[in-house]
Amino acid sequence: MRKVNLKDIPEQERKSPKGKFHKFVKDISIALGREVDSLDLAKRHPFDLALVRIPKGKSYCPYHSHLAESELYLFVAGRGSVRDKDGSTIVTAGDAFFFQPGEAHQLSNAGDDDLVYYVIADNPRSGGRGGDSCYYPDSGKWAVIKEGMADVIIKGIETDYFDGEE
Repeated sequence: MRKVNLKDIPEQERKSPKGKFHKFVKDISIALGREVDSLDLAKRHPFDLALVRIPKGKSYCPYHSHLAESELYLFVAGRGSVRDKDGSTIVTAGDAFFFQPGEAHQLSNAGDDDLVYYVIADNPRSGGRGGDSCYYPDSGKWAVIKEGMADVIIKGIETDYFDGEE
């Protein structure tokens, strides 16, 4: 058995250039030995677990949906706002919810204290970082995972499936 304690897991910070999006993440699965690039389910794990902290007045990331990934959330502290297709819902400690692939969502801190929650995501990746992509409805962008590279962000227009193919 491999055991870790949350106090020993480094917290990674990510902030957007203008500061609207700001988060701190403890990647529990990686601390437990998840090998991101492995195709072996025993090494890459069938799901990811992370502890997330969002500061007052900030959002985790833009409104988005995953093409392949499902996410389960469990709130442990603070007061948040969760946006989905029906609008925004206030969440507090003890609340849990689930988003399937294709269900757009956004998490924001709506209180005075840090918003803290666990997120469990299945791991549909086919190896490395490939396998899931995100769509951003507000901006019409796609985040496409390209093997061996960071996310590639694409903004385009809808077209016919065979456009440019024949």
